[in-house]
Amino acid sequence: MTDLETETDTLDDTSDPKFVTALSRGLALLRCFRENELYLSNHSFTARTGLPKATVTRLTYTLCKLGYLVQAEPGGAYRLGPGVLALGYGVIAGMELKDRAQLELAEVCRGDNPHVAAALGERCGQSMVYLATHRTPNSVAMVFHIGAQLPLFHSAIGRANLMGLPEDRQDRLLDDALRVADAEEQQRLKASLRRARDDFARYGFCTSFGEWRTEINGVAVLVKPAQSGSIYAMNVGGFAFLTPAESLIDCYAPRLLRAAQTLSLGS
Repeated sequence: MTDLETETDTLDDTSDPKFVTALSRGLALLRCFRENELYLSNHSFTARTGLPKATVTRLTYTLCKLGYLVQAEPGGAYRLGPGVLALGYGVIAGMELKDRAQLELAEVCRGDNPHVAAALGERCGQSMVYLATHRTPNSVAMVFHIGAQLPLFHSAIGRANLMGLPEDRQDRLLDDALRVADAEEQQRLKASLRRARDDFARYGFCTSFGEWRTEINGVAVLVKPAQSGSIYAMNVGGFAFLTPAESLIDCYAPRLLRAAQTLSLGS
């Protein structure tokens, strides 16, 4: 008997009134992934957990809505999503793109400025989650680690990711953010989406100069692998007094664009 089979014996612990069965079942699905497995189907989840097919279907749908699973295509298999990283896991199982991105991020940061940092991220709800990062040895410490979350609309990497979506989907995400924002923040959110669209149309990348955090400058590009159907973004930036906007636009943005093309064509 495998460890997983032992765990599934306790999925429905009706003897404990504090035990949340739905949560137990959802976590059991996430534990189904094994080393070197990238995608699993509903059939695989059913076989490994012993849960009814209808229950697995509802669970995978919910986990996708929450960002813990990502479906390759309608009716297709699932992989672990950025929400798993947001919960504190160190890696996403089998994500080969992340490994290749490390080389590109290092190349983006190469040069005379020892204070820049770069990252690859994926959207989870209203945030971007870092999947891979690279910091130059002398870069000043900031929020730059795997699993870190940045705001979707105010960060450069979030804006670049948004540009990979149809405009009606961008508008729906904006509406979701507006519902929980006060009047001042609503105006900032609307301006952020306009800025993202203007930048992307003008440059082919997005910027955020002091708009997420006043002391941070950043630029970011869309990464849209041809085969996976997923949408990522990649950024570079640092503290404004060490990484001026002009340098990011003139020197580092072209590197990001080349890196994004390499990752997109090679996936």
